[in-house]
Amino acid sequence: MSPALAVWVILLLQSGAQGFGILPGSSQSHQEITKEAILNVTVQVCRALAEAEGSDFAFPPQPFTPTGVAAACRAGNSIRSYEQAIRSITLRNIRVDLEEALNASFHFDDETFVSGRNIITTGLQTVKANNKEENFEAARENLGATLHTLQDFYSHSNWVEIGMSFPNSNLLRSDTSIGNLADESRPTCRSCDGDDCRNNILEDIISEQVLTSGYFGLIPLIDTKPSGKCSHGGALDVTSRIEPTGGINKDTTNSEHGFLHSEAARLATSATSEILEDVRRAAGDEPFLQMLGVSRGSGKALCLVIDTTQSMSDDIAAVRTATSTFIDSQVETDNQPLSYILVPFNDPEFGPVMRTSDPEVFKNLVDDLTASGGGDEGELSLSGLQLALTNAPRSSDIFLFTDASAKDEQLKSTVIANIERTQSVVYFLITGTPANTRRRRRRSTRIAESDAQVYKDLSDAAGGLVIEVDKDQLLEATSIIGQMSNSTVVTLVRASRTPGVNANFSFVIDGTTSNVRLFITGNPANVTLVDPEGREVDLRTVAADQLTSSFTSAGNLESWQLRPQVGTWQVMVEATNPYTLRATGQSPLDFLFDFAEFVPSPSNTFDVLDSRPLAGTNGSLLVMLTGSNTANVTEVTLVESAGSLEVPGNVESQEGGNFLVRVDNIPSVPFVVRVKGNEVNATAGGVFPFQRESATSFRASNLTIKADAEGNLVPGTEFSVPFTVTAEETGGNITIRATTNNPLYTASAPNVLLVEPPGLSANGTVMLAVPLNTPSGTTVTLVIEAEAPGGDDINYAIIRISVLNPVTDFTAPVCQVLGIVNCVQNTSANPWSLSLKVSDGAEGTGVERVTLTQGNGTLTLTPDTENQNDTLATYEGFCDSPDVELLVVDNVGNADMCSFNAFTTSSGCVASFLTQTALGCAVLTLALGFPENLNMF
Repeated sequence: MSPALAVWVILLLQSGAQGFGILPGSSQSHQEITKEAILNVTVQVCRALAEAEGSDFAFPPQPFTPTGVAAACRAGNSIRSYEQAIRSITLRNIRVDLEEALNASFHFDDETFVSGRNIITTGLQTVKANNKEENFEAARENLGATLHTLQDFYSHSNWVEIGMSFPNSNLLRSDTSIGNLADESRPTCRSCDGDDCRNNILEDIISEQVLTSGYFGLIPLIDTKPSGKCSHGGALDVTSRIEPTGGINKDTTNSEHGFLHSEAARLATSATSEILEDVRRAAGDEPFLQMLGVSRGSGKALCLVIDTTQSMSDDIAAVRTATSTFIDSQVETDNQPLSYILVPFNDPEFGPVMRTSDPEVFKNLVDDLTASGGGDEGELSLSGLQLALTNAPRSSDIFLFTDASAKDEQLKSTVIANIERTQSVVYFLITGTPANTRRRRRRSTRIAESDAQVYKDLSDAAGGLVIEVDKDQLLEATSIIGQMSNSTVVTLVRASRTPGVNANFSFVIDGTTSNVRLFITGNPANVTLVDPEGREVDLRTVAADQLTSSFTSAGNLESWQLRPQVGTWQVMVEATNPYTLRATGQSPLDFLFDFAEFVPSPSNTFDVLDSRPLAGTNGSLLVMLTGSNTANVTEVTLVESAGSLEVPGNVESQEGGNFLVRVDNIPSVPFVVRVKGNEVNATAGGVFPFQRESATSFRASNLTIKADAEGNLVPGTEFSVPFTVTAEETGGNITIRATTNNPLYTASAPNVLLVEPPGLSANGTVMLAVPLNTPSGTTVTLVIEAEAPGGDDINYAIIRISVLNPVTDFTAPVCQVLGIVNCVQNTSANPWSLSLKVSDGAEGTGVERVTLTQGNGTLTLTPDTENQNDTLATYEGFCDSPDVELLVVDNVGNADMCSFNAFTTSSGCVASFLTQTALGCAVLTLALGFPENLNMF
């Protein structure tokens, strides 16, 4: 983008000219519309699941909040992942205005209805494919971007003005008419009467329900519009000063058609709910909730990365025992993981990723691991860890088991980049070092300190621990840190010191926090604990019982459970050797944050960074509290991870529960983010301080890197990702590395970019390709690293790119009744039955799933031997439950509902809700609150 054009874009965003507002305010914003729809649909899904289970469902208090909805869904422990999912979706929605501000199709400007709908339908196909492959983070990102364009249809077109009171469902389907579109030569507007634009759309356009939208342009004498056409409007739209003057957008209450803003926002919310329901039908209720981070368990993944070389045979046996015990203790509790991931590695192989949501299946996967091979000095541990980081959900707990050094240490910076972006916590359990023999045997010595340092560096970045134990202590060590795999675990304080130095650390226990534990590795000489009342005890003596309730140790790990007492605690450490300290507790109150790059405008327009922030300059963070509707933030500080430097930020409260934090000088040393605030506790009758720290450590850089990937990757074709590197201080030859999350995916990039003098930029391109058999919905995680001369400064850009094979099937399966035994009397003594053919047609992709959504009988499914695209279904029930509803889904996510009645359905009828076909069947309904005449055109 040229500098002149960039200025125009800044002014454009300042005016809020390209859609509903970006940030909350007096008018409804994209965030508010999106969040409201997500909360509403989540409630409906949880209600349906409760009804299917025969359980009562209590609606959360109005207005809905994530905390209230999660509690109503009996998923209170997953509140953090739920809020993270909503945040991810809304931030991607906002990014469309920042990246595609001048692309008319993304906003339905310039009457670009066909290309605008293509963006929506392609995005919808991608989201469904992502969910099918369980790539939920990519699904969220693609969903957010798709929702922006969908929502803009209602503020930028005249759908509201022509009297439509329901969403345009045809925007979700490529095989239908969008509506009665205005010809390019047809006039649609007259000039406004001064500032009054209430009647500027022509009467014939209104009466004939002709669809139009406003034209938009920034550059005088260059940007124009066809004769007689409407303009978008606003101070920066130069076309609004060309006859006919004025505009028709409804982005805010102050827009030319702002008197219709509320109705446009209502329809945008309804349309957002409708597309969410479509995604839900394609995925199924449970996977849909997984996409939203909602789970009746912990909402987190349990991920094991295990060395499977021969010397690890004893370790694997211990992991089997520990895993089985740990998983059994969490099944059907609030702490049950959302999913389980297993990644084996040795040398020369690593992977594959094995993922399941079934705890018994996962235990079998671990049981099936066999130890073999090995014999040299290292294994591909970082390759396995990278595979886990790019396949596990954000904020996962990852446990890596090995007895060898890392043979692929060159991946260290790439792994740290993935740790920073996913904010996952990694624990390393190290049990030995290779013997000086050709064949690896059982080992009693530790990995050499120099070899173990890479694990310690990664642990410092990930907020985990490096635990060095004898093999017979592995079970005990695993049990200790297994307590950390809980969605409500929060970090109260964390630090490391290399070399060891004497230091004091303080943290706050608040009224929401329980099960507080102190972990220390490195065996410091003395550890003293001071409680809020000033009582001081040496934790290595029996006096520790005064302030702690238990002590456990394994290898270099020591752990104490503290007796609960609200207030400020201190830990005083005396040490000469390196050590790591971490204090954690369990609490629903936590925080989310992102580094943000702000566009200079009064509205504080921002974009979340996909890379490290710039060192030595001012920067910004966007912070949000989770798990509380009454807490607020008072302090945010960047705290050096391995030292005493603290950089305070200026906290500004924003609408929507966000806090904008401005920092004058981003430190160049690794740091964590510490948040302090107050929690209003009505039950206890007071305001209580709290403190949290990020588990992950972060770094800043003097390099900036921007990368852009547009569209989806088609298997067998090259995909280009352009990027730009800027050196703010030291120029020269910048080393470039491009890696992906799968060795079968190829990524080629220039090895070096010359950036001179400092402050200037250089451009490059990464070329990606995936094998022809890569399924749609696969996510390619591309990490582009830029390393300054000397190797001490690295920045990165991480991009998720979805694979999507061309889709030609846009039609949902239909249900044909082959035979029926009808009811005569409505009694439980009389049975009835229904036989169906569910067909996806000769050109379809085939039936993937048929689900009974209403009816108390039994549904039996068998393949149709005559047509592989069809499925045969038989339903058997009793006449006191005469209504049956089936959800039918094909292999690309086209979904429909088929409804039948034991008294009125006849043999031979064909049922389809979306195509409004009910030939001889019961009247078709779908309880979504939509009218029967969804397809108006």
